[in-house]
Amino acid sequence: MTTRNRIPRAGDAKSAAKAKRNRRSGNSGPIAFFVSLFIIAVGTIQLVSTFNTYAADLAHLNSLKREEAALVAQKQELENDISRWDDKNYVAAQARERLGFVFPGETPVRVQNPQAVTGDGSGTGKKTGDDTDTSKQLPWYSELSYAFKKADEPLPKNSTGTQGTTGTQKNQQDSGSTSTDTTTTKKDQQ
Repeated sequence: MTTRNRIPRAGDAKSAAKAKRNRRSGNSGPIAFFVSLFIIAVGTIQLVSTFNTYAADLAHLNSLKREEAALVAQKQELENDISRWDDKNYVAAQARERLGFVFPGETPVRVQNPQAVTGDGSGTGKKTGDDTDTSKQLPWYSELSYAFKKADEPLPKNSTGTQGTTGTQKNQQDSGSTSTDTTTTKKDQQ
């Protein structure tokens, strides 16, 4: 028997078909894997971008809600301020505080150094409009005591041996007062 004259059997046909399928599936396996991997990667990218957009929109929405709440609170505060101005007592208090208004018959008093009177140390080290350091100023009662002590001291004699207005001016500068009289009496000159 030769192989050429051989009649194919049913079992041989099945094995030949299996062999053809195995050859085809063996070649298409890596291609199908990479195609499916590409589809999964594109789907993952789409999901991530969708979630990223959702998170950004949610954060923007939350910031807008916070801004809205702040604006509502500011509106309520402004409406309260408007309603306060309808009260005559509030208007009078604001006029006194901001503009220094006084009622007829009252005597206005303006304190130049309020921290010296109250003893509040919060204003220490600040410069005033006339460039004097307010941190080195004593309370009013200490300045008054210092002025009395300086007033009781004898005047220093100048180089000519007589006391004049220069000694008085020096004492006035030491005591911190600028509005006292610079003239001397006959008793001081003797």
